[in-house]
Amino acid sequence: MLNVIIVDDEEFARSSLYFLLQENCENVHICGIAKSVGEARELLANFDVDLIFLDIAMPGKNGFELIPDAKDNHAQVVFTTAFDQYALKAIKANALDYLLKPIDIDELKETVDKASKMIRYSDQETDKKERLKNLSTALNEGAEIRKISLPNGQGYTLIGLNEIIRIEADSNYSVFHLADREKITVSRVLKEYEEILPENQFVRIHKSSIVNLNYLKEYNSRNGLEVVLKNGEKIAVSRRRASIFTEKVKLYTRLTSEK
Repeated sequence: MLNVIIVDDEEFARSSLYFLLQENCENVHICGIAKSVGEARELLANFDVDLIFLDIAMPGKNGFELIPDAKDNHAQVVFTTAFDQYALKAIKANALDYLLKPIDIDELKETVDKASKMIRYSDQETDKKERLKNLSTALNEGAEIRKISLPNGQGYTLIGLNEIIRIEADSNYSVFHLADREKITVSRVLKEYEEILPENQFVRIHKSSIVNLNYLKEYNSRNGLEVVLKNGEKIAVSRRRASIFTEKVKLYTRLTSEK
């Protein structure tokens, strides 16, 4: 049984999540509901909380300010947010659980099941702090994502985007080919990373390939359109993606020459 608290400043959001959990998640016990970070801290002081459903954008203190308290109480956090697409990219890039409002029942069930499993394991604290710091910086400063967290089974591996040479699809997995590192295989599909990564730097050139333009050496049409990377690898560009690829290269060249 998971001890859960809900933290949200909107009454409708609080009550709807409460009823969704009550009706669909038998292994959840709701200890309390809070309208603010201050009220949530009181609940954490009085209950042994396993899981927090936490809104981010609240008046006064935002949801991130509750994170140290959650960590001290060994509670898992799931963000509930109506944030825009950019914010969702930042959250996904840091491998943090979130539910997009209005909350979907199936996604809620999946999140609760995942939280049950994660509670048996604890992320390395340094990794957790770094991921939250990356997320907070990206959201508060509107900065472009510079690091990404890759789930590795026991926790997460933090890598800089400039370490990624290319990403290769392998069925329902994505294989990251990294500079000066061994490959990392992640149990997520390539499309998820296509949506997260900065589109002015990373281009999907084939149904099974995303390349980092920082590592592009040349492209040619000798054997159909193909790219040659700085490590010598040659990768085909699909006919359907060729025009988009060449436009992205032109934009990338212009942007890098302006720096």
